[in-house]
Amino acid sequence: MSTDSTKLRDRKTTAARTSAQVPTDADFGGVDAPEVTALVWRIASLTILASAAFIRLYELGLKPLHHDEGVNGFFLTTLFRNGVYHYDPTNYHGPTLYYFALVTTKLNALLFGGSGLSTVAVRLVPLIFGVATVWLALCLRQNLGSIGALIAAALIALSPGDVYISRYFIHEAHFVFFTLGIVVAAVRYYESADPLYLLLASLSAALLFATKETALISVGVLLLAFIIANLYLRLARRNTSVPWEKQRAGKKRKPNKKKRAPREEPLLRFGGLSNVALWSGVALALFIFISILFYSSFFTYWEGVSGALESLQVWAKTGTKEHTHKLYTYLQWLMQEESPLLLLGAMGAMIALIRRRNRFAIFAGAWAFGILAAYSLIPYKTPWLTINITVPLALVSGYAVNEIYNLEDGLRSRITALTLAAVALILCGAQSIILNFYHYDDDRYPYVYAHTYREFLPLVDEIERLAKRAGTGAQTGITITAPEYWPLPWYLRDYEHAGFYGRMTTTDEAIVVGSIEQEAELETVLDSRYRMVGSYPLRPGVTLVLYAKKELVEP
Repeated sequence: MSTDSTKLRDRKTTAARTSAQVPTDADFGGVDAPEVTALVWRIASLTILASAAFIRLYELGLKPLHHDEGVNGFFLTTLFRNGVYHYDPTNYHGPTLYYFALVTTKLNALLFGGSGLSTVAVRLVPLIFGVATVWLALCLRQNLGSIGALIAAALIALSPGDVYISRYFIHEAHFVFFTLGIVVAAVRYYESADPLYLLLASLSAALLFATKETALISVGVLLLAFIIANLYLRLARRNTSVPWEKQRAGKKRKPNKKKRAPREEPLLRFGGLSNVALWSGVALALFIFISILFYSSFFTYWEGVSGALESLQVWAKTGTKEHTHKLYTYLQWLMQEESPLLLLGAMGAMIALIRRRNRFAIFAGAWAFGILAAYSLIPYKTPWLTINITVPLALVSGYAVNEIYNLEDGLRSRITALTLAAVALILCGAQSIILNFYHYDDDRYPYVYAHTYREFLPLVDEIERLAKRAGTGAQTGITITAPEYWPLPWYLRDYEHAGFYGRMTTTDEAIVVGSIEQEAELETVLDSRYRMVGSYPLRPGVTLVLYAKKELVEP
């Protein structure tokens, strides 16, 4: 028994009657979806969401913190303990990450006691937004089809990169969520004319800009993709309105002398121009309010608001000088780690252009390959930016499977579609498990970018053992002379007497951490009072050495 709404069935009937025509402007979705009962949809959706949550939550603290996670943890620690966060345009993106993590860490302290600051507690933020992004894909059922939305959501749930970054205390997971949030809310507003969705789109946009300055790139690509989708369908309609034989012969159509019906005011179904202007003003006010709220640290640091504008200049310079890679780097990374999404996404984009039936699919394809082109043209390239590409690729991949599933040859097309989907999901799942639970610090994998080695964690364990043996615990004095030491401040956050000098200095503290390049100098400065405990690789090209007073080392 069908559970489709009457509205959807009406769209299907209309599509069937006009299959040889180019769709009207209202066709932002309404694809021919297979009959999926409410129960099947519910079970499949919950299974995908549960799988997305499980693979992200399992052993969440397994991977040691990356350098950037350690820095983010430092800002969060100051906010958590002192209630202070001041946005600095030269440092590490926008403020939303720290305030979201403040909620999870405070809840952690309230529910489970202790300090509240923990690796799992802070990584719950990207995890939650990673799962929520899967849910947003399911919200596009009317636009991708039932099978299409389920496959798109499942691909995001199992994507190696999306899982990896959703277990990473950086800004990218919720940045991508807010990007997709703009899209889903805008589509819902277009379809329903309910101003609530206009406000949700504005809220998503404000939080996007309060997360990272690269929001300009994402919003610019979204707008360009929307324009491309509309222009393409308009040109396609114009070309198909005249028989092909007459086009070839250069003949012109005879003017239609029939009296045309008066054209409806474009904004009438949104309540008219005055209503649209009113709600657009409210949406703009909401955008400004949320942006100021976060950048001003909840109205306590107004310099942060002007800093938000300054950040555009700062990061324009960063984008041409740091982490520079070749033009085709993202394509190379995608082929290595996300090939099912890349290939299916390309297929879906081509199907959308050829069939010219689904405006949203054309938009999604333009978004996916537009953001790939935009990030490829910028010299600055880091692998966590790749999930900005994989999410729209997953959407258009789902559309491809849905269209193949609904081809007219019935059973054969369904078997082909489900086989393609199964192969893609198995490959994504296998790669995700290998990357996230076995090779999470192996830099042969693109997403592992100058990551902290697992061999670093024994250094932290040894420091804790020595502090316990000294009988001073978290009050033990520690001197860090190594120039590169992140994420060590996060792991030593409870040691009040840990001094991070980043250079050689004289000391009488119980424990000293230096770099292997400083070993000869450390031996001279520390002399016979200290003994070397061991060396510990931090990340590619960086090794730390641990010294302690001889009475803590020798039996």
